[in-house]
Amino acid sequence: MDELLSIVTVGHVDHGKSTVIGRLMADAGVLPEGKLEQIRENCRRNSKPFEYAFLLDALKNEREQGITIDTARCFFSSDVRSYIIIDAPGHIEFLKNMVTGASRAEAALLVIDAARGVEENTRRHGYFLSMLGIRQVAVLVNKMDLVNYQERVFRDIRDEYEQFLAKIGIVPASFIPVSGMQGDNIVIPSANMPWYQGVTVLRQMDAFRTIPAPERMPLRMPVQGVYKFTQNNDSRRIVAGTIDSGSVRAGDELIFLPSGKKTTVKNLEVFNAPTPQRFAAGQAAGFTTTEQIFVRRGEVVCRADETPPCVGVRLKTNLFWLGRQPLQRNRRYFFKCGTAKVEMQLEKVERVVNASDLSCQTRQYVEKNEVAECVLTLERPIAFDLAGSIEATSRFVIVDEYEIAGGGIITESLAEYDYDTRNIRWSGDAMTSAERARHQSNRGLVVWMTGLSGSGKTTIAQEVERRLVTSGVTAYVLDGDKVRRGLCSDLGFTDTDRTENIRRVSEAANLFRDAGVVTLVTLISPFASSRANARQVIGKDFMEVYVKASLETCIRRDPKKLYRKALDGNIRSFTGLDSPYEAPDNPDLLLDTERWSEEECVEALLAAIGKWLKA
Repeated sequence: MDELLSIVTVGHVDHGKSTVIGRLMADAGVLPEGKLEQIRENCRRNSKPFEYAFLLDALKNEREQGITIDTARCFFSSDVRSYIIIDAPGHIEFLKNMVTGASRAEAALLVIDAARGVEENTRRHGYFLSMLGIRQVAVLVNKMDLVNYQERVFRDIRDEYEQFLAKIGIVPASFIPVSGMQGDNIVIPSANMPWYQGVTVLRQMDAFRTIPAPERMPLRMPVQGVYKFTQNNDSRRIVAGTIDSGSVRAGDELIFLPSGKKTTVKNLEVFNAPTPQRFAAGQAAGFTTTEQIFVRRGEVVCRADETPPCVGVRLKTNLFWLGRQPLQRNRRYFFKCGTAKVEMQLEKVERVVNASDLSCQTRQYVEKNEVAECVLTLERPIAFDLAGSIEATSRFVIVDEYEIAGGGIITESLAEYDYDTRNIRWSGDAMTSAERARHQSNRGLVVWMTGLSGSGKTTIAQEVERRLVTSGVTAYVLDGDKVRRGLCSDLGFTDTDRTENIRRVSEAANLFRDAGVVTLVTLISPFASSRANARQVIGKDFMEVYVKASLETCIRRDPKKLYRKALDGNIRSFTGLDSPYEAPDNPDLLLDTERWSEEECVEALLAAIGKWLKA
């Protein structure tokens, strides 16, 4: 029987997980000879009532406290396949061990006490299973004997928990009413619940699907160490580690990641045993290479002809936090994946999820027993896989001051490392505006302020720039005087030159926007067609603001004495006098500086920018 399936049992403390598994093994007839009698005799000598949970709770202090503290594993076979049953702790203080157990499972039995119903940890455990990518779940409503086998109790629990699981993307394979103590629906259908016609626990386990055998997946072997021998002229350098997936044999071309170094397997190496034809998943392996290359612990060995893992420094993750202190920014932690251990920082918390009711909070720290979607930045590149592909290299733990304080799965690579060029590649050949926005405090925006000379464009823009920058938003004013001194110093004031002036400024402003800058462009920009072209170049992050003032008002203000010069004939083609100005028909914002004070205009523009950036 080659097929093997790992199943974890989870649930709130005292809901009867260990009892269910103990009864399963007893009724399936797979216990070691004399084991059941030994536990019964132990209970008799200590004047304690016998419980099937004691078959798994092997540690003395566990029997005394009546709760499972560590993750227990047991092995047995049905007529269909072999099983590893992982009994994970349910008490909130032992969630770290529970997650450790669940991380190795392909399916789950989630146990709920019929008398107590769905509790906080029941929901939390369901969310953890979802986070760890375990989608094959059967829900066992246990202790039905304590509620007189009432169908109504079972259906109420089923309906409540089914709705919760649907929110996190889990569709249970079945809900099974059971009694671990009495053996109802564990291996044999229950005569006490004729209203239930579904599968037993053992039948449901046999119906779960197994994932492809690890040895059929691409090779992943985290390097444990490289050992060099010198005695008796032995010059071998043996690369050693445990193979997580795939297989390797002499002659295979390999690539080590993240370094990108390539070589070929020369010989497989074992100690004091015949040399095998190959090493496969689950085996400790050692081999020599045809070229003497330098690699170190933490590299991942892959075959050059197979799909490689990701290599990156910036990761999007689903993580759970169990540390004594909150996970927070501006602190350094260690990130461990396989044998790689690198310093990391929390870059961003995208959302914190209350695992009990799935409500979300937006804050930049994660408390104990919370789960969150986070972006992590590593000090140097590592090799990894994404959740849903190769299990061992897609999961990680976080170490805080020598203690494992959290862990989770990698869902996305946000910045990959190109090991050929030794450069970071930000999700493609170039970093996108969306990626910058995730990393910066705000996205870019072009505020195109049009109006006659003297309407107040630059005065308003400069005050808005000052307030944005002091509040932490990167902003910059591009006014006509600045661009005419440099970028457009070769242009005059003909209609053709005015159009070219707007084109150049549009392209420059678009680069500022792409860099995440709120750019306030203060140009007269008299022609509607030129402003339309600017909107087309910049796209959705373009806000047209009409700073309105009549020609008479602008002549009266005349802050730069330009109207006087134009009226005296010293300036030709002056907008509003002998060159037309086409006012916007439908601007995104209108600031009437004849009716509104400077402060009112500034406040209105700041409010519009703030709303735009949050959209």
